[in-house]
Amino acid sequence: MGSAADISEIRQAIAEHKGCGTSGGRGKASCGSQAGRGDLPTAIWEKVKNHPCYSEEAHHHYARMHVAVAPACNIQCNYCNRKYDCANESRPGVVSEKLTPEQAAKKMLAVASTIPQMTVLGIAGPGDPLANPEKTFKTFELVAKAAPDIKLCLSTNGLVLPDHVDTIAGLNIGHVTITINMIDPQIGAKIYPWIFFSHKRYTGLEAAKILGDRQLQGLEMLTERGILCKINSVMIPGINDQHLVEVNKAVKLRGAFLHNIMPLISAPQHGTVFGLKGQRGPTAQELKALQDACEGKMNMMRHCRQCRADAVGLLGEDRSAEFTTEKIMAMNVKYDLKTRKAYQAKVEEERVAKVAAKQDQLADLAGEMSDINLLVAVATKGSGLINEHFGHAKEFQVYELSKSGAKFVGHRRADRYCQGGYGEEGSLTMIIHAINDCHAVFVAKIGGCPKSDLIKAGIEPVDQYAHEFIEKSAIAWFKSYLEKVQSGEIPHVERGGEGIRQGALVSAA
Repeated sequence: MGSAADISEIRQAIAEHKGCGTSGGRGKASCGSQAGRGDLPTAIWEKVKNHPCYSEEAHHHYARMHVAVAPACNIQCNYCNRKYDCANESRPGVVSEKLTPEQAAKKMLAVASTIPQMTVLGIAGPGDPLANPEKTFKTFELVAKAAPDIKLCLSTNGLVLPDHVDTIAGLNIGHVTITINMIDPQIGAKIYPWIFFSHKRYTGLEAAKILGDRQLQGLEMLTERGILCKINSVMIPGINDQHLVEVNKAVKLRGAFLHNIMPLISAPQHGTVFGLKGQRGPTAQELKALQDACEGKMNMMRHCRQCRADAVGLLGEDRSAEFTTEKIMAMNVKYDLKTRKAYQAKVEEERVAKVAAKQDQLADLAGEMSDINLLVAVATKGSGLINEHFGHAKEFQVYELSKSGAKFVGHRRADRYCQGGYGEEGSLTMIIHAINDCHAVFVAKIGGCPKSDLIKAGIEPVDQYAHEFIEKSAIAWFKSYLEKVQSGEIPHVERGGEGIRQGALVSAA
């Protein structure tokens, strides 16, 4: 986990910020997923710089993998159904095959040798890792021995977390994610039908109180040991959506590094209690509003993809099909640490160039007096570049632009418009609906038909920055936009969840 000096530095940073706060104005993060090298103490930077879940910047460049060694669970959540499996479905609890610790270690070596930018191994299920402690900790032991450069990461519901903190610290597991959806048992009883704790099943308010108390206790114990903690919360409209502001305050007070508020996934075909009862998930606009409400108190993770428990690759992609048990057992894997380090050094060079390019563009915005802020969508394959064809995009990353620069605020899933060489009009309609609060969409290439429909919907297709850095390009476009508004060439029109707000012409004061 690091030296005593490193742990002391991390504890001090946590104590100063009571977790993570913001400083220096809009978009300037003192710590959290959007923080850079200069915003963090050295010890914390070393932990997050190449962890794609703990750093928004890193997720453009580095990959992770989850190994499914933990099938049992000790609580029941109304939003979860671990029995469901589909190769094309991406959500927590879903796996295609379960592994032994030995198979997991072999798979890790195969993935890390094939994907040199893979830096993190996580165990997130498909049940709860700490309800399967022998398999979980055996896997971490094998991985640490075979590949000491790989960061170890654990996700848990937190029920038995206090019982395992010493083991977690002893195994050098530097990152732990705890799912905390409530601190009020009245709300928790609506989310958790039961828990199984100390050889007994509990239900209702009693179950929720035990779970909530244990989660917060475990969080405090981990942060005392200098272990970075991310809190996951599922936003469930009408149940805990407003309450999550209080959860945010509670986990910040106990030293959490980052808070990830995720949308409820509740399609009926998944077979969850909430899905079958018709409980809706939040809209993208509702999710952003809640994240914004919490961000002044603590930094938020906005780039989560709610990964499968066997996910492999960059966030937003899944290469697990390349690494089935049958395939990896037949591989003759040689772990080449030197080659991995050389590859990652090149990644860091690209990353530094990306940051420098953004800073150059930010200098051009320094004199702007406009209070305009707006959203833009970006089609990207990764590496922080505008490098995806509009018709091939499965998601769009969304940035908020203001005189402070470009701030990543989330992503919007979408069906691919191009299917077998032809455009699907139904998909285009869904894409426009998904990004209808955005003023522009940045793409590497786009066809004439979708371009025309986007313009009709009030969304400007932007393809002149193909294969350039996202933030640099977005800031350059925004500066040009402000100039056009200030010259009277175009009006600024506010866009909300339903697209253009009629009559909402806003001057660039």
